[in-house]
Amino acid sequence: MTTDNILSGRAEALADTDTHDDAGFVLDDDALTFDGEQLDREERAALRRVAGLSTELEDVTEVEYRQLRLERVVLAAVWSEGTLVDAENSLRELSALAETAGSEVLAGVIQRRANPDPATYLGKGKAAELRDVVIAEGADTVVCDTELAPSQRRALEDVVKVKVIDRTALILDIFAQHAKSREGKAQVELAQLQYLLPRLRGWGDSMSRQAGGQAAGGQGMGSRGPGETKIELDRRRINSRMAKLRREIKDMKTTRDTKRGGRRANRVPSVAIAGYTNAGKSSLLNRLTGAGVLVENQLFATLDPTVRRAETPDGRLYTLADTVGFVRQLPHQLVEAFRSTLEEVADADLLLHVVDGSHPDPEGQISAVRAVLADVDATDVREVIVVNKADLADPEVLDRLRRHEKHSIVVSARTGAGLDELQALIADELPQPDVDVDVLVPYDRGDLVSRVHETGEVLSSEHVAEGTRLTARVDAELAEHLAPFGA
Repeated sequence: MTTDNILSGRAEALADTDTHDDAGFVLDDDALTFDGEQLDREERAALRRVAGLSTELEDVTEVEYRQLRLERVVLAAVWSEGTLVDAENSLRELSALAETAGSEVLAGVIQRRANPDPATYLGKGKAAELRDVVIAEGADTVVCDTELAPSQRRALEDVVKVKVIDRTALILDIFAQHAKSREGKAQVELAQLQYLLPRLRGWGDSMSRQAGGQAAGGQGMGSRGPGETKIELDRRRINSRMAKLRREIKDMKTTRDTKRGGRRANRVPSVAIAGYTNAGKSSLLNRLTGAGVLVENQLFATLDPTVRRAETPDGRLYTLADTVGFVRQLPHQLVEAFRSTLEEVADADLLLHVVDGSHPDPEGQISAVRAVLADVDATDVREVIVVNKADLADPEVLDRLRRHEKHSIVVSARTGAGLDELQALIADELPQPDVDVDVLVPYDRGDLVSRVHETGEVLSSEHVAEGTRLTARVDAELAEHLAPFGA
């Protein structure tokens, strides 16, 4: 596909500038201004093409493979607030999501409106123009950059004549592809069913699956009236399945809580890694712990949380948990379904909030992540902003982030730059043992000696005939267990 008609810089109108189309719309780019909510007619009339969204295929084998496998999609968005740059960045993120889901992105368009059209999302005229783009590109799917109402999706499909999905369905599809654990699969299925339930479609009596009246008992000449329709049957089955999934997730949450409770009983501090998808969280976990977690340059490569053991430079143990990545407009169904997983963040002693320093809008990523953290009551956890990918980022952007986020550090998980400083920072931020003890622990209580080494700070250790003499700094609870052995 050629990209001669895909515009660069600020996306331009489909028609030539300084000309009138058949509807009399002036498409002079200099006139694209608006005053408050009063958008210029020319601004509203322009369906903009966004540059650089088409998927680049690298070799013949890949081209042939994708022609057999991938859907061919056109992206569509309504720009109702913020700047054009913000709108284009959001559409580029949608393009990355679509490619992660296994699609070939052909083009992307933006419509300037004060509010999305309640009927067809873009408006009837722009939906017809979108249909022309779909035909010209040979697309078989349209992806909209928001969550559509069921009626909007149906109405837009009726105009463009191809499948229409929204951002929520796209993200749910990616999660379904990437979930590997039993808990992850159950959480994704629950979120998908919550999304599907209000979007079931039926066609009245023709969808009836049971006879009503006496016919149901084997009497009468036929159906005396429709019984349970297929859509009602589907709703009942979905509700039953959702109830079962919730029970399963609750049972799995109990297991997770038990493990977490065991770590807390042993006073092992916990650190959670959270952040925007593809910010480099798993790479950072691998660097700090050697965990060997899957690392891919794609969105939502990690769905199943990973908890690994790590040590501070002074030898204190702590746990490091990698969590699912966040994204703008993360579907609320997913937040609810993954609530038990995200509790790893809420219960942590320290949060490493990883940010992609090379992203066009890192501040927007930070805001999106903090909004999700607020939903799972994780705003009270002490937070350190870890600006990753320093080797790719603009130094001016890094300086700006340092100024805005006072408690921050710049690293590169790929090159290892800044990781020693990060480990030192983690050691400083974790709860410190603050009770000095001088004890002689019998050899049959090696468990206490082990706990001192794992969670405390050993100042001196000596093996004598009666046991192990320790001078150490420990937390208050462990000090109580050691009290009977005071020297």
